[in-house]
Amino acid sequence: MRLWVFFVVAFGLVGLAAQEPIRTADINLRSLKPSDFPRITTLAANVYAYEQIDPTKRTITANNLIVVTSDGVLVADGQGTVANTTRLVADIARLTPQPIRYVVVGSEHGDHRGGDSAFPQSATFIAHPYSQGNLRRQAENQRPGAARVVVPTETVSDKRVLMLGGTEVQILFLGRAHTGGDLEIYLPRERILYMSEVFSNRVFPSMANGFPTEWLATLARAEQLPVDLFVPAHGFVDSPAVLKEEERNYHKAVELIVAEGTRLHDGKVPLDTASASANFGAFDGWTRAANNAYQAIKRVYAERDGQLP
Repeated sequence: MRLWVFFVVAFGLVGLAAQEPIRTADINLRSLKPSDFPRITTLAANVYAYEQIDPTKRTITANNLIVVTSDGVLVADGQGTVANTTRLVADIARLTPQPIRYVVVGSEHGDHRGGDSAFPQSATFIAHPYSQGNLRRQAENQRPGAARVVVPTETVSDKRVLMLGGTEVQILFLGRAHTGGDLEIYLPRERILYMSEVFSNRVFPSMANGFPTEWLATLARAEQLPVDLFVPAHGFVDSPAVLKEEERNYHKAVELIVAEGTRLHDGKVPLDTASASANFGAFDGWTRAANNAYQAIKRVYAERDGQLP
């Protein structure tokens, strides 16, 4: 059963606004405040999106997918701090008495992993082998006093299907993109795809650890799935129609970054000045463009020079 009915804000029901949303990832431009978060959106029966302010970026959200079943809860990604993840766990407990059985590592980065130690110790963490290795190295080199890095005990290198209380959950690796181990969560009955950091809604692509041309292929594979709702790791969880359009816009943004980086590289423009010379068009107005443009062009240069693993 597919459903799009409510925003649940601090567990109060608010009707979905009919007007077109402001196309931005910045909470301030939507006249929202940190106190308006976290908020939960019902995507389908027993399937929810969770939006919380990302403390490392302050004006955008870090998002989760929550799948509630009679055989436990699956959570896609975590939050960036122990406090935020503690709140996430508490909010899930208000949705259901079912325990959190699985946490899927969509992204290995700190803005999604920093609070993992706040998940119940009984939860099984699942990651791509690439991300598992990176998290293991982080755990081995952890600073004293820092929040404990949780190393996933199970891995998915291609596809794994979980049947939880009659709900089919597919954990997919569609290819390298934002990292070398991005995982997505696909609910075939509900036609929902949580894309983790392969897709962020109106956030300029963050490519510091990415694989630019492979990212394009990964997005294309996602678009070939029967999906009504693409759920982003950052940026607002808008209506299915808006998110489908914005996923395509994000694809175009990555495509343009690759094209501009290639043009500047092949034109022998020095890297130090390349991002200032790039023409990103309308994408230059996206949230965090000033933060992410240089690293994106740098990564395209590295790919063109054969320096990526």
